[in-house]
Amino acid sequence: MLNINKNLTGEVLTVSLEGRLDTTTAPQLEESLRESMDGLKELVLDFQNLEYISSAGLRVLLSAQKSMAKQGSMKLINVSDVIMEIFEVTGFVDILTIE
Repeated sequence: MLNINKNLTGEVLTVSLEGRLDTTTAPQLEESLRESMDGLKELVLDFQNLEYISSAGLRVLLSAQKSMAKQGSMKLINVSDVIMEIFEVTGFVDILTIE
């Protein structure tokens, strides 16, 4: 189960994720991001309530990062220790901007 809340302020989109980003929910996030990226300068992903991320979720982040690199920037905020550990193990900590 994944809840996706979007808040657009000008050219900055903040997407708050709540629950689990896994094989089942990754396509839902991918679709949601794809619909919202036109004209964005910054994409902010708020992971405060994200409990888990799988490799499918990581792929969506990588894809979003590549898209945003062409038109602006993407950053992750409020990343928990559990999720941060996954980013460190997978090397995503070097790819993504995490604040």
